[in-house]
Amino acid sequence: MTAHLYSVRVYYEDTDMAGIVYHANYLRYIERARSDWVRQLGNDQNAMREAGIVWVVRKIEAEYLATAKFEDELIVETRLRELSGVRLTMDQVVKRGDQPIFTASVLAVCMNAAGKPVRLPAEIRALLQADLE
Repeated sequence: MTAHLYSVRVYYEDTDMAGIVYHANYLRYIERARSDWVRQLGNDQNAMREAGIVWVVRKIEAEYLATAKFEDELIVETRLRELSGVRLTMDQVVKRGDQPIFTASVLAVCMNAAGKPVRLPAEIRALLQADLE
């Protein structure tokens, strides 16, 4: 399994008064990377939503290791760690060059329109399973 890579440039609007990336923006960066990853796998999230199923993040465990600053070029690496019938766990690392500056473990599930967890659709599970191998 190879990591999905997503590049991010830090803009002025991403920083706080100290000139470093505001902590909540790392969650935005990893969300964008996950969305890009599933899109590249062939998962059409609009079609899922129209069918009454959406991805929901259930849990994130994050660690801030170093700071990023205005104009830094970052890479978000996303790897699928676990896959079951109803959930998937991804490891994500934000790096500046080779230096990890933020890590997260993200647990996601699918939910129906009533807000209840549902099994991953078979075609999506197959896409993810292929990426896991």
